[in-house]
Amino acid sequence: MKYSKVWFAIFSTLFALNSLAQNYFEGGDDKYKPLLGQEGKDVIWMPTSNELLAIMLKTAKVTPNDLVYDLGSGDGRIAIAAAKDFGARAIGIEFNPQMAALAQRNADRSGVGDRVKIINGDIFVEDFSKATVVTMYLLPDLNISLRPTILKMKPGTRVTSHAFNMGDWEPDIEIDSPTKAFFWVVPAQVEGEWVISGIEPKSKAILKLSQHYQKIGGILQIGSNSQPILNPKLDGGNLSFSYIDRSKIPHFVKLAVNINEINGIDKSTGYYDVEITGKRR
Repeated sequence: MKYSKVWFAIFSTLFALNSLAQNYFEGGDDKYKPLLGQEGKDVIWMPTSNELLAIMLKTAKVTPNDLVYDLGSGDGRIAIAAAKDFGARAIGIEFNPQMAALAQRNADRSGVGDRVKIINGDIFVEDFSKATVVTMYLLPDLNISLRPTILKMKPGTRVTSHAFNMGDWEPDIEIDSPTKAFFWVVPAQVEGEWVISGIEPKSKAILKLSQHYQKIGGILQIGSNSQPILNPKLDGGNLSFSYIDRSKIPHFVKLAVNINEINGIDKSTGYYDVEITGKRR
């Protein structure tokens, strides 16, 4: 894909801003020296600064238990930092074979070659569904094209993007310094009707949910009484909301979503915590 001078100007500006904060470009090695702004399959190469990538990985709360996939890994710096500074396993996907080989050499030289693997491949072909964290620095249309794949990943998967967002999927966190970046948590798919046991001792309740990515709303029907759920929140596979029962007692519900089943706790000020379960109708 070819890009106009407008896109080059955008990337050049972002790179210039990063350079003011940190001189991070190391120029490759004796086998391959990539050039700033060189064209790839779908992007031009502009590396993320060490300062920003550290903030992105911290925002994603990367730990040694994570598998980080860096889409369009360039010289491998994000994958290397995930392994070296956060203890994670990391896999980079890079289309340019010379750049991919350089990234693997960089990982080996950094002492994390046993935890970093760079794949010479296409981000739209390679399978990164096992990732617990996804990082990327791509163009807006590529982010949008990847969005359906990312939304099918396991709820709770963390995603962070340098510079560009995901269209109408609003970020959970927006990073403003040293340059722009965005962070999301993949939400569970909860839209629909759920039959809930445990909220009402003698009958089942119906929870009707609407959803726009991680933003949700809904109605809780208990017997013949219906009410909007209060303060609904969806964080990955964790769903919570409040409601008022027939005795005007407030309740707080916290549920774990597992595809078409939910289970959790109903807490109230007047009773013991009650275990509740539900299935999608």
